[in-house]
Amino acid sequence: MPYYQSFSPLESNSHIRILCTARIASVEKLAPAIGWLKSQGYQVSLGKTIGKKHHQYGGSNEERLADFQEALANPAIDAIWIARGGYGSIKIVDDIDLSILEGRNKLLLGYSDVTNLHGLWQRHGLQSVHCFMPQEFPEKSEELLRSWSRVVTGQSQSLTFENTNEIEEQVITAPVIGGNLSVLLSMLSSPTFPDLKDHILFIEDLDEYLYHIDRMMTTLKRSGKLDDLKALVIGGMTDMKDHEIPFGKNAREIIEEHTAGKSYPVIFDFPAGHLIDNYSFVLGKPITIDIRSLTVTISQ
Repeated sequence: MPYYQSFSPLESNSHIRILCTARIASVEKLAPAIGWLKSQGYQVSLGKTIGKKHHQYGGSNEERLADFQEALANPAIDAIWIARGGYGSIKIVDDIDLSILEGRNKLLLGYSDVTNLHGLWQRHGLQSVHCFMPQEFPEKSEELLRSWSRVVTGQSQSLTFENTNEIEEQVITAPVIGGNLSVLLSMLSSPTFPDLKDHILFIEDLDEYLYHIDRMMTTLKRSGKLDDLKALVIGGMTDMKDHEIPFGKNAREIIEEHTAGKSYPVIFDFPAGHLIDNYSFVLGKPITIDIRSLTVTISQ
C-alpha cells in the first residue's frame, strides 16, 4: 500500500495561518471562522494576502507565492488553511518549495481550487486535509465543525450512507486522493497530478455543464487514469447545468457509463465537496470502505 507521511495533529494553542492562494478574501468575511478557531484554543494569524486585491486574486502571483512560502517556512505555524477557493493556486503551485520542510509535513487545509496544492503534497508523499474553507464557516453545522476538529486532531471518524448503487458486499482499504474533478483535469500530465494506481479516487464538482463532465470522464478514461483504482468515490455533483437541447444523461449516469465493467466499486453520495455537508477527511491516508447490502460505511 502506498505510504504518505502524516501531519502533526493540532493541539490546544497550535498556530493556524489563514491566507489566499486564489481569489480575494477579506478580514470581515473571515471573522466568524477566526472567532471560532480562537474559541477552540488555537492561535490564528492572517497572511499578508488577506485583504489584498489584484484583479480577482488575493494579491499578485508573486505576493501569493511569497505569503504561502513564508507560512511554510515559519516553524511557529502548524497549519495553513486556505481562505477560499475560486481560481489561482495553479498559478503558483510549480514554484512552491517544499524542501523547506526538511522532510516534515505541515498541515494543509482546503478543497476545490486547493486540489492543486493537495496534488503537490501527495506527489511529495504527504497527507493533507480536504475540508471546507474559513470563508464558508457561517453556513456550517455543529456536526461539520466536529468532523473538522476530529480530523485535524488526529481522531478517527466514520460515515454511513445508503448503498444506492446496489454494490456487492466487500471491504476495501487504500489511501484516498483526488478532489475537484475540473481541477484534477487541469493538472493532467503535470508534475502535481497524483499517482492513482492502487488508490481510492475521490471526485466532486460544481456548476459544470453535463457535457463537460462527460468530456472530463472521457479524458480520464482515455488516459488510463481510471484503470487501476481500488475504488471511485463521488461526492457532490452540485448545480450541474445543461443546454436547451438536453445532454441526455445526468452526472451520475455519465460516471457510470465511463466506469462500466471496472472491477472496483463506484460509490456515489459521499458527503463531501461543494455541499453544505462537506465532511472533512485526510487525503493520502488509508480509508476503509465497508459495503453492505443496504449501507456503505467509510472510516478513516
